[in-house]
Amino acid sequence: MLALTTLIGHDGPMTVPTVQQGLDGALVFSQGLPGFPEARHFALVALDDAGLVYALRSIEDEGLRFLAVPPAPFFPDYSPELPDDAVTELGLESEEDALVLLLVTCTTGIEDATANLLAPIVVHARTHQAAQVVLSGSDLPLRAPLQP
Repeated sequence: MLALTTLIGHDGPMTVPTVQQGLDGALVFSQGLPGFPEARHFALVALDDAGLVYALRSIEDEGLRFLAVPPAPFFPDYSPELPDDAVTELGLESEEDALVLLLVTCTTGIEDATANLLAPIVVHARTHQAAQVVLSGSDLPLRAPLQP
């Protein structure tokens, strides 16, 4: 099942599916991730059968990994607007091209887990090109409490 968010493309608003379940594979971040510019290749692995939690693991540095979730189950109204340069960088041409994930911070347990709504991971579904897109000028939180 795919949930939808809004993406601003070259020709106006574009609807983009977000990962609900079933996306596993290698992702390529041409710019790296903010703070980790050398880490460009990541494996995305589902950690549960429902597709609610993923591990984003660096292929270059096995100690570098992140938790990621699809926005829909946790933030059903999440609707980021991506800038044209991100759309161009990823080669997004249609709504079927893009999948969205949120990075999660969890220090002591699930009760304190937060998701970064300000800088989603956007993945081109067919090419597996990916980028963490900082939504400049947005009032979305960097640490939104994660609640299913």
